Amino acid sequence: MHGCNLFFKFRIGYILHSMKIFDISMDLHNHKGSAVRKLALAQIRLINSLVFVLIVLTGYTFEYSSAIMSLNPVVISSSVKQSATVIFLHGLGDSGNGWAEAMTQIRQPYMKVICPSASPMPVSLNQGFRMPSWFDLFTLDESGPEDECGIKEAAKLVHSLIDREIETSNIPSSRIALGGFSQGGALALYSAFTYNKPLAGVMALSCWIPLHKTFPAAAVGNKNMPIIQCHGDCDPIVPLKWGQLTASILKSFAKNTELKTYRGLMHSSSDTELKDLKKFLETVLPPV
Repeated sequence: MHGCNLFFKFRIGYILHSMKIFDISMDLHNHKGSAVRKLALAQIRLINSLVFVLIVLTGYTFEYSSAIMSLNPVVISSSVKQSATVIFLHGLGDSGNGWAEAMTQIRQPYMKVICPSASPMPVSLNQGFRMPSWFDLFTLDESGPEDECGIKEAAKLVHSLIDREIETSNIPSSRIALGGFSQGGALALYSAFTYNKPLAGVMALSCWIPLHKTFPAAAVGNKNMPIIQCHGDCDPIVPLKWGQLTASILKSFAKNTELKTYRGLMHSSSDTELKDLKKFLETVLPPV
């Protein structure tokens, strides 16, 4: 039997989501005093401020538009003529800043990267504490209730972001790939299957498929697109069984899915996983 070793790589996104946000959220869950809540909020604000400074210093750019202002996306332009776009959605408590570095490492020069940010909202799982979240979470039980309205509204935002990218960059939807980590990965899957134009593919990291009982009926498109699921076998937040259940559901109606598991990996990512994602993007978004 192998051990569940700490397999963290200390990149911005992983530090924010996997190591700090959930540690803070557990403090909030176990301590209801205002002093602890204020300290946790201050920690989150400090971390996000430091990330913002790092992003600016490393040259990432921000682009805003009225149509997607609420998403505050970090946009990393292609270094040569753009012919493809990758949209990546962060996990609970994180921001678009958190994954910009990793996406820059795995993209090709002709790929533009968009990392939107969820707005802060009360999260029921965290006793109503406000944090960036794509939709509300009630439980970590796969059979528990879900925020159906919130999930559908978040998917509409993602659809709007895709539509705007098609319009402004003049590239077809088939040259746009979605991806996400944890809650963001869940939203990426749901958004892709409920979008009525073909997409290049989806990267679903350490996540699940929301409203899984509504599938396959809820899938209006993209049943043939390539999907790569990545999951650590020691994930304590979104257990591997969630990923396996999602893989089983996807295979019932999607024709091109793959689940990759990573030995000893917790709720985070690794160099091996990023290499797999890079290969995936090179395959679904080849140069033209």
